[in-house]
Amino acid sequence: LANSVAGQFVLMPLMLRANKFDLIRRLIIEEDPTFFPIVSPDSCKNEHKTESSTNIPKDVLQKRTHTGIGFSFKCILDYTDHYRSGTLTPSQVAENIIRAIEDSENMNPPLKALVQWDQKLILKMADASTARYRDKTPLSPLDGVPVCIKEELKVVPFHYRAGTAFLGKEPETSDATITKKLREAGAIILGVTNMHELGIGTTGCNPNRFHGTARNPYNPQHFTGGSSSGSAAAVAAGLCPLAIGTDGGGSVRIPATFCGIVGLKGTFGRISCNGGLPLSFSTVSAGPLCSSVQDAMIAYALLAVPDPKYPHGLLQPPVSFDGVFTSDLKGLKLGIDWDFFKDCNPEIAEACQQAVGHLKCLGASIVDIRLPEMEEARLSHVICILSEMRAWLEHDFTKHYNEMNLDTRSTLAMGSKFTAVDYIQASRQKTRTMKFLKDLFADVNCILTPGTACTAPAILPSDLITGQSDITTLTESMKYCQLGNFTGIPCLVIPVGYSSAGLPISIQVMAKWWDEAVLFRVGLKLEEFRTETKKPIIYYDTLF
Repeated sequence: LANSVAGQFVLMPLMLRANKFDLIRRLIIEEDPTFFPIVSPDSCKNEHKTESSTNIPKDVLQKRTHTGIGFSFKCILDYTDHYRSGTLTPSQVAENIIRAIEDSENMNPPLKALVQWDQKLILKMADASTARYRDKTPLSPLDGVPVCIKEELKVVPFHYRAGTAFLGKEPETSDATITKKLREAGAIILGVTNMHELGIGTTGCNPNRFHGTARNPYNPQHFTGGSSSGSAAAVAAGLCPLAIGTDGGGSVRIPATFCGIVGLKGTFGRISCNGGLPLSFSTVSAGPLCSSVQDAMIAYALLAVPDPKYPHGLLQPPVSFDGVFTSDLKGLKLGIDWDFFKDCNPEIAEACQQAVGHLKCLGASIVDIRLPEMEEARLSHVICILSEMRAWLEHDFTKHYNEMNLDTRSTLAMGSKFTAVDYIQASRQKTRTMKFLKDLFADVNCILTPGTACTAPAILPSDLITGQSDITTLTESMKYCQLGNFTGIPCLVIPVGYSSAGLPISIQVMAKWWDEAVLFRVGLKLEEFRTETKKPIIYYDTLF
């Protein structure tokens, strides 16, 4: 219906008006448009090498983050400590992981975290890593560490399907830049992870024949969030401490929040997206989903380097962790728009407010701010991301329309109704919103919001057959994420509690462009606030 004559000329225009997109069309915006949210570093001498660096500061590798009492996720250093001491080898751990993956797929319902993996390849990488540790020549702090990569990024020799049933007909023959860097670091790439079809959704619901819907390890009857659904499920279930996702509208941060793990969306251009599906070229950033803030720092340090094949990050400043490990937060100003902050589920608002109180006790100053024109920014982000996706998928939308999930069809059909004028208007709003943030960051170091406005939604039986398309869930899950994608600022989500139903709750920290260090500084302190980490219902300890 969405792509029929009635759909295009009656239903879609009605949907646009119902979702207030006519607001953008009525605005008079005098600013010139900004198409890419790229901000030049304050003092960048372009001294950054274009090769992977293993010179991670010792503090990052030696400082143990606070894990609280009881259960804690296994982190990168837990793996490498075993390898260096000889108590376990990467080969032994790989065998444990293979058994865990097989078990996760045989349970009812199956976890569906990884959608393509190869036991022989896993063991081959693990055996090579074992030999390096035996010779005391590990390649990096990630050598022998299991990782997963979202199916939206190229990973040899798997099919590059991006959550669809029609792309990636042949096995991939070249790696994405991120994949290449992980291989060079000696990581054990377990395979590619599940995702919402084409990344066009925030639940992770994907009923097509190659994927199925990933399950939330904290409650298998709830969604993981999306679109990097399998990456979040794999980390939360203990299959690996690090997975890679992409984030165009919260697709790293939403599943990280719903699954109770850490998620980083760096500054636009910080981590290369070369070798990723170019669905939305102005909003998407690649980033890690991790067991801890420390793991996010390690992954970030290895991946955040300029890539000649990815021009958006060529002028980025060198990675810095200056001031990250201070004992307090004195001198930091944290901005909160309280009306915006509290516009979420009451349990989420309460947990996040308590986390803010913890930061205040550590010496941070809480500054009341106002985030202007958020509705205009929200609508403009949707116009940009859907226009870019629809344009890139022009051929596939026509040729493979009947092979797409129903929610993908309707979303792309709506995107086809945006005009060039709409896109320019939204890009003019981007200029305004970025200017607002530049002014705000002159007064505060960070902006705080909840990670999402809702906890992980329940999976209905019909969702597994027809897909899930609920505007309320979409809006509440993306509410606090869109600003980061629209303007390119870096964002970090950290779990800070649980709902009465036992579902994870996270807080989000946002900073000015290229200042990921302050995110980590605040994030480490937020981990101290979480005195208890609940063990997921589905969890595998592969270090035994």
